[in-house]
Amino acid sequence: MNITVYPGKLSGSVKVPPSKSMAHRALIAAALADGLTTIHLSGLNDDIEATIDALMSLGAMIDYDPRKGKLIVRPIEAAPNLQRVLEGLSGKAMAHVDYAQRLTLDCGESGSTLRFLLPVACALGVRAEFIGHGRLPERPNAPLTKVLREHGAAIDSDTLPMNISGSLRGGRWELPGNVSSQYITGLLLALPLLKEDSEILLTTPLQSAAYVDMTLDALRDFGIHAERLEDGWRVPDNQQYHSPEDIYIEGDWSAAAFWCAANAMGSAIDVEGVSHRSSQGDRAIEALLGKATIDAENVPDLVPALAAAAATLPQRTIITGAARLRLKESDRLKAVADMINALGGHVAVTEDGLIIDGGEIHGGTVDGCNDHRIIMAAAILATRAEGPVTITGAEAVAKSYPDFFEHFMALGGKCDV
Repeated sequence: MNITVYPGKLSGSVKVPPSKSMAHRALIAAALADGLTTIHLSGLNDDIEATIDALMSLGAMIDYDPRKGKLIVRPIEAAPNLQRVLEGLSGKAMAHVDYAQRLTLDCGESGSTLRFLLPVACALGVRAEFIGHGRLPERPNAPLTKVLREHGAAIDSDTLPMNISGSLRGGRWELPGNVSSQYITGLLLALPLLKEDSEILLTTPLQSAAYVDMTLDALRDFGIHAERLEDGWRVPDNQQYHSPEDIYIEGDWSAAAFWCAANAMGSAIDVEGVSHRSSQGDRAIEALLGKATIDAENVPDLVPALAAAAATLPQRTIITGAARLRLKESDRLKAVADMINALGGHVAVTEDGLIIDGGEIHGGTVDGCNDHRIIMAAAILATRAEGPVTITGAEAVAKSYPDFFEHFMALGGKCDV
C-alpha cells in the first residue's frame, strides 16, 4: 500500500497505542504465572500478536476482547509449579500441548518475541523450532545462543530458523551489555524458573538500560526478585510468577515520539495516554527535540522521529550512539538518511549515527523499507514539505501502530491511499 501525504500542520488530541515493550513483558510473565491475568490495553499490533501466538503455541490460552480492551491470559501448563494451581482453576480446560513433539514458534518480524521467548522456552525444556519473517532471520543472536548452549540448551543455529532442545541450568551468565538489551530481558524472564541460582554479569557497559528497567518492573509486578549487582543481577532459583490479576499497559512513548516531533515542526497535538513518570526511556523525546548533539545510545528507537524534526531546523544536528540501528527492520541509519535526502534534505551517515543539515523539505517519493518507524517519520516530515510525499509500503505501520494513518487524518492530515 502506497500513501501520499500532503503538507499541512496537525492539531487536536490523539491517544497513542499501548506500550509494545511493556505488553511483551506482561504477556510472558502472565503466561508463566500461577493464575489468570487480565492485561488491560487499548489495542494490539503485529509484534504483540506474534508474542501472543508464540505463547499459545507453548500452551497458554489468551483471549482478547477489543471492546473492553482486555487480554485474558491463562498460563502455560508446562511452567514449573503450576499444575496444582491450574487444576483448581474454573472455566476453560487447559490447552493440552504435546511437549514430546517439536513445537513451532512463529515470531513474525518481532525481535522482542524471539529474544524474550528463546530463553524462556529453553527454561521450560521444550523442543521447538523458532521461525520468523522479514529481516528477523538476518538479525544476530549469537551472544544469547552462546550462553544458552553453555548452560545446557541445544540450539542448531544462531539465526532463524533455529531448533532448540535440552534443559537449561543456572549458574554464571556472561554476555555483553552493548549489543542488545533484549538478550538480558530474555534471561531475566527465564532464570527465575531454573533449579539453580544465576548471576548475569555484563562484560561491557549496558546500553538501552531503560528497557531492562521495564523488565525488572514487570518481574516485580509478578512477585519475581532479581538483585542488582555492580555489573549485573543475581536471580534466585525456583521462583514462582504470581499473577497480580490485573495489569494496565500505559501508552507507548515510542509511538508518541512522532506526534511530539510534529509539534516541534509547528503542529499542535495533545498526546494522551502516556505517563511522564514512565520507566520507558523514550519519554526523553521532548527533552531531545531541537538539540544540536544527541547521544542515542539509550534511545535508539527515537532516531527516526528526531531526525525528521532535525531536517526542518536551520542548524546542523549530530546524532551518535546509534550503530545498532543497522540491524533493525531496515538498516535504519541508511533508511532515515535516504528518506530525508529523497525529499531534498541533507543527511550523511556516520559509523554510529547521522549528520543532518536542516533546511527546506520538498515533495517526492520515499521507500518505507518495510520499517514502521521510517514510514511514520516520513509522514510527519511530510507535514512540513513543500509538496506531496508518497510513501511506499505504508502498511508496515501495523508492526507497532496499526491506527497511525487513521489518527493522522483525524488530526487534520490529508492522505490518499
